Amino acid sequence: MQTLLTDRELLESLADEAELNLRRHVAVADGWQPHDLVPWDDGRNFAFLGGTDWEPGQARLSEVAVVALTVSVLIADNLPSYHRELGKYLRTGPWWRWVGRWTAEENRHEILIRNYLMVTRSVDPVELERARMSHMTLGFGREPLHLLDVLAVNAFEEAASALRHRNTAALNENPLVTAIAERIAADDALQSEFFASMVAAAFELAPDQTMRAVADRVAGFSVPKVELPDGRSSDTMLAEAGIYDPAVEDEQVFAPLLRRWNVFGRTDLGPEGEAARTELERLRAFAS
Repeated sequence: MQTLLTDRELLESLADEAELNLRRHVAVADGWQPHDLVPWDDGRNFAFLGGTDWEPGQARLSEVAVVALTVSVLIADNLPSYHRELGKYLRTGPWWRWVGRWTAEENRHEILIRNYLMVTRSVDPVELERARMSHMTLGFGREPLHLLDVLAVNAFEEAASALRHRNTAALNENPLVTAIAERIAADDALQSEFFASMVAAAFELAPDQTMRAVADRVAGFSVPKVELPDGRSSDTMLAEAGIYDPAVEDEQVFAPLLRRWNVFGRTDLGPEGEAARTELERLRAFAS
């Protein structure tokens, strides 16, 4: 029978691996600058400063691109909530330094997208601000999780975000939107890599506990969604546009990570881990 490790024991045992992966992340991450991708010459004052307020005819993006970018900015703008959720589990040593790095990268995404939308007048700034205030007021929260659950769910969530932004880039809306989405997708993929590497290390340390966490997080997985200013939900529209469709989550989000962790080929599981793996197999069979 495998020894059940506490979160504190896991944090301490995986601290060196966290340090190595943080250093690797910083070494390979692209230090791009958000201001470089904003067409500042397109900007002009709104009526408050003597200019012209927004009107629908000023928008130059397709509805799908507007929704995709609105979802991205609202999710990223809720960063304080995500920061608290992650930080309360990882507030120590290299883990806490990772939280700081991850937070800074996510904030860069929000700064870039919101500046682009405002300068190009691609969305109604009043409605976006109302949506932002509503989204932030509702906040974000999830049930209490153990460390391994946190690592697994963030590996999945960042992989899903990378997929969403790659598909946004593939719209070929215009060169800047494509470049913005590609930059963010690359960041998302690297962030997923950090969490996935930590899950891989956890499998070597506590395979049963890690399998249980992975199975539970697949079962409870859902991507963040927002209510749009017109009352629709973002998930329906983005699925119809091929930006992100939950119907392909198993193939495009879960399967690559499950293969990486050799979930279905592991021979180091005890009864608890085998039971979790069986549940995971049933979940995937049902989803397909």
